[in-house]
Amino acid sequence: MPERKKVLLRLDPAIHDAVARWAGDELRSTNAQIEFLLRRALSQAGRLPDHAGKLPRRGRPPKAEPVDDDGDGPGSEVEL
Repeated sequence: MPERKKVLLRLDPAIHDAVARWAGDELRSTNAQIEFLLRRALSQAGRLPDHAGKLPRRGRPPKAEPVDDDGDGPGSEVEL
């Protein structure tokens, strides 16, 4: 994935507060909410580039399966 661009954005404090509340309601960061809104606006205007990367998935990444050293797979019983 290419490195993400960093930009300085100046917003009216009331607009920032409204976006931050909206982001909280949708369990996003304020930055992710701004990107979501920009992508939606570009898409609706027919200006979203085809090569634009997807938004990262929200939430925690899925837990990895436990690694079993003996190769029998997760959850295998050990006989004594």
